[in-house]
Order: sequence, then C-alpha cells, then structure tokens
Amino acid sequence: MPLIKVAALAGCLALGAASFALAQPTADPSAPPNMAVKSPGDTSSAPLAKGHNSFTKGQAKSRIEKAGYADVSMLDLDADGLWQATATQNGQSVHVALDYKGDVAAQ
Repeated sequence: MPLIKVAALAGCLALGAASFALAQPTADPSAPPNMAVKSPGDTSSAPLAKGHNSFTKGQAKSRIEKAGYADVSMLDLDADGLWQATATQNGQSVHVALDYKGDVAAQ
C-alpha cells in the first residue's frame, strides 16, 4: 500500500511541474510601450532629466550624432547622469548633453 501512495504522489508532482511550465506569464501585446527610453530613431528634444544613465559612451555619441551634431568630443558622464560633450552644429561649436531617456539638448 505505501508503494502505491508514493507512486501517486510522484505522479501528482510531475503533473504539477508540467502545468507550472505551461503557466508562465507572457507580455501583453496590447500593453503600451515603456517610454523610459526613446527608440534610437527618435531624436526629438525635451527638457533633460536627471537619473541613472545606462547608455554606454559609444551609444551616447551615436545618439548625439543622430540628433544632428558632428565632431562630438570630450564626452563625459556627469553626477546627474547626463552625458556632456562638445560638438558642432551648422558650423557652430555647442555644448550638448544626453539624458537617460535619450533626449539631447544644446547650449
């Protein structure tokens, strides 16, 4: 009799594990996109925001260039999480910054 109970318990555990594997959550395709970070093609400007910046130096340079700036140099991450650099736009030297969302602004 105990052998039958052990076999029944093992069968229940195996069935539970199989149903757990099938019941994993998935992303809802109708959910709105997370706008914490802009898509690489979006180069529109907005007020810059402080925050942890996860862009690498190369990614930051690329996003600044896609926003219309050339000769990006002296690129450095500041204490506010902004990538700061000098660049040129329309032949003028400007100071540019990139925030964690992908927004670029110049002074």
